[in-house]
Amino acid sequence: MGVTDPAGPVMDRDEVDRALARLGAEHEAIETSLLALQDHAGRRLLEGAELTGVTKERWAATEASITLLWAYFDAYAGALRTAREIRARRRWSSREDLVELTELLRGESVTVADAATAGATAGAPTLHAGPGRLSHSFSLASLVDRMNELYASGLDMVVAADAVWSALPARIDLLAAELQRTRRLAHSVGVRPGEHPAGDDLERITRTLTRLREEVVSDPLAFWVPAQGSSAPGGGRPDTTVYDREARALEEVRREIDAVLTVRQDAEQRLIKLRDVLSRADRTLAEARTARGEVLAKIAATEVPVVSGPPTALQEQLAAAAEYRRQAQWHRLSPLLDSLEEKAEDELLRARESLAAVTAPLAVRAELRGRLDAYKAKVARHGLAEDPLLVERYDAARRMLWSAPCDLRVAEQAVLRYQQAAGELLGTARVPGRSTPEDGDGGGKS
Repeated sequence: MGVTDPAGPVMDRDEVDRALARLGAEHEAIETSLLALQDHAGRRLLEGAELTGVTKERWAATEASITLLWAYFDAYAGALRTAREIRARRRWSSREDLVELTELLRGESVTVADAATAGATAGAPTLHAGPGRLSHSFSLASLVDRMNELYASGLDMVVAADAVWSALPARIDLLAAELQRTRRLAHSVGVRPGEHPAGDDLERITRTLTRLREEVVSDPLAFWVPAQGSSAPGGGRPDTTVYDREARALEEVRREIDAVLTVRQDAEQRLIKLRDVLSRADRTLAEARTARGEVLAKIAATEVPVVSGPPTALQEQLAAAAEYRRQAQWHRLSPLLDSLEEKAEDELLRARESLAAVTAPLAVRAELRGRLDAYKAKVARHGLAEDPLLVERYDAARRMLWSAPCDLRVAEQAVLRYQQAAGELLGTARVPGRSTPEDGDGGGKS
């Protein structure tokens, strides 16, 4: 929509012709814009919708503005038509015609009856210049300015509402459809309101989406964020904050349900593995208890830790997990299996540590036996196996290590004395309690 030139002195014929041509083009542009606004999909939706809130208020003002806009346009078209008729009187317009045309084209010659503004509501732009006036006069330029303002305001409201309606309801419907699929899937795995937090979340999301769609349909402008610093009609974007939040919440619920589905698929294998881990822990503890009795019988003067029995709580929880699986209570089974798997591994580790602690004296005895035999083999390679001192000390150490109960401290001293004697005969320097790489004993092996 154009803007006319400011008023000036009496126009000549060329100026009049140019002004009429410009005003004619302006008239066509204004008419095209008004018809486009009249046929805009958003405007038709606004006319047929049950509006509430800020949208209801703004649409009432916008409807009055559009009515006023058409009244302005009719007055503008009438003035243009009159000017064309005056110019068409003569090929060469007289001065009187030019004065009349100048007043019509540049002066405040357009009169709009006050009744044209009677339907305007509070907040709608009007032509009122003061109280008690029955009509108002405008120049064509000021009338175009007023039409531009009303058109921009009306178009902004219509485009904003249409943008929200085009963007949000369809997305909400798609999310609602996904929500229904998720609800059916959740129900199939036992995730229900009041029984599982995810079921409660699904109910809350359902209520929120239902309310959100109703609010978007009835009050779209409540979900419109105008662009900062933009004066173009419809500048802004739909506010998707609530929608985005619920979409994220639904995705989180879906991940939880996927986890429950995974539990349903893998439950039997996980239960079998759990039974195996706990069985190994029980066998290890049983072995530790047997080994403790052996240690107490074979090793003297040694503190042997007590071996506790298998925890009954884990077996009870394992039985509960099996029952959850039989009843298809996957939402209860999932966290229980996670907890049981961690506890079962800890129990197996504890059993192994108990066995290692109990059998440590036997390992020490085995190491001393291995060291004694390694030194005997070494002196034999050097032809010293029959030395009386070595034979005596070897026999003494062997009796201690192969007798029951065995005093490890005394036996270790006997092995050290044998090592010292062997070292002296072999002509090597020995450090009691340590061996060199060439000894080749490789540590204790039973």
